[in-house]
Formats: sequence, C-alpha cells, structure tokens
Amino acid sequence: MLVDFIKEMWTTVVYKISEFPQMGFTDFIDIIIVAYIFYMFLVWIRETRAWSLIKGILFIFLARQIFDALGLYTLAFSIESLFNVGLIAAIVLFQPEIRRALEQIGKGKFIITSAEDDYRRLNKEILDAIKKLADERTGALICIEKSIPLRDFMMTGIEIDSMISSQLLCNIFVDKTPLHDGAVILSKNRIAAAACILPVTAQEIGKELGTRHRAAVGLSEVSDCIAIVVSEETGKVSVASGGKLFRKLSIHEIENMMPNENSDEKSAFFSILRGLLK
Repeated sequence: MLVDFIKEMWTTVVYKISEFPQMGFTDFIDIIIVAYIFYMFLVWIRETRAWSLIKGILFIFLARQIFDALGLYTLAFSIESLFNVGLIAAIVLFQPEIRRALEQIGKGKFIITSAEDDYRRLNKEILDAIKKLADERTGALICIEKSIPLRDFMMTGIEIDSMISSQLLCNIFVDKTPLHDGAVILSKNRIAAAACILPVTAQEIGKELGTRHRAAVGLSEVSDCIAIVVSEETGKVSVASGGKLFRKLSIHEIENMMPNENSDEKSAFFSILRGLLK
C-alpha cells in the first residue's frame, strides 16, 4: 500500500514537472534583465521619500490579504479602495522624483540612481569640515560607517540623527563644548551620534600620537569603517582603515579613501533587505 502511494506521488510530481514550460537562453536573459531593473529601482528609491511610501504600500497590501483571508470583506474592500486612491496620490506627491528619473533616462542614464550625487555632496561636506578643523588646529575624530554597523559604539555617545553639514561637524568639535570630547559617527548619510567612546588599539602606532589616533585605529580593527583624525597639536589629518593608520594626508588623498557609490554597491542589496525589515 505504501509502495503504491509512493509510486503515485512520484508519478504526479514527474507529471507536474513535465508541464513546466521549457526555458531557453532568451528566457534566462529576460529574467536577469527584469531582476536587475527591479534591483536598481530599489537601490534608487531607498534614499528618497518614496522608500517610506513603498513600505507603506506593502503593509497595506499585506493587511488587505489578511483581512480577505479572515473573511473581513468590508475591511478588505475599504483598504483596496484606499490603495487605489493612494496610487494616484503617490504620482502627485512624488512628481519631482518621477520627473528626475525621466530626465536621467532622457540624458542617457538608464541606470537610475542618486547615489553618486549623494556621495559627492556628503563627501564635500565632510571634507570641508576636515579642512576647516585642520586649519584651525581643532582636534576631531570622525568615523564613517560602511557595511559593518557601529550601533554599539553609537550607544556610548549622544544621539544626534542630523543631516551631515560641515558647519555642524565643526561646531561639535569646538573646544570646551559638551560634545567635543569623543568621536562623531556618521551612519546612513546622517550624523548619528557624537561624544562616542571607541576601543583603543593595543598596537604601537607612535608615542607622539594621542588617544584620538589610537581610538581611530582601534575602531578600524573591529570594523570596516573609515576613521578620520585631525591632530590638535599639528593640524595634520590621518585616516585609520583596516587597522592601519595613514598619516599626514592631503585633502585629495583623503577624498580618494572616502566611501563612494562603488564601494557601497556590494552591501546595497543587504541594506535594502534591512530597510524592509525595519
């Protein structure tokens, strides 16, 4: 009896598989192109206001399916009506983003992404702050988060959650102010926290270097971040990365070490997944 049941199940499975359409090379290419376009669309919207809208639409869609499955048809109908109106409202509310996307396509930029412009603007703000701090010989430690989260170190300081601007970064490190002593951590294109306490490296990096330099190297040993240090005594700028300290760098050299849209490409997919789960 059991043998007959297994044979019947096997025959059913084989029959169902035989019903699947045969995939050719063009079908495979078609799927790859659609998946890539969808992926680049998610990369584009995750740093815009549309990202919150997409999460809201997904929530409403799931709620509608749940209510429909539970037999709550009035609620399901109400949500479906709201969903239809919401799509029209979204086109009106996000007209600037849609217009910018169409302009980029018209200019030949078929891969729609604002990451390059964002990184260029943010890096300029950071570099302007570093240059001013160095000219005034104001000690500073700025850590830029990459793929490894620095949340544990942010919790040791004061949460700020502000847009990145050179003026704010300079003000934070003004001597005798409450937040000047410690590190500033930049995360997700925001000034996440200030006055953060970082682990100090155990390796010998130079007796003339102070706690800021040792903390920068220490953090770069446990993460893939970029830690930028401005010396209070000399005004020289150093960068810690991968457990190594690169000293007395020019602004151009620092700019070449800063995160950009290419360095972030590998972690973009995982950032999107993390965003969906928030």
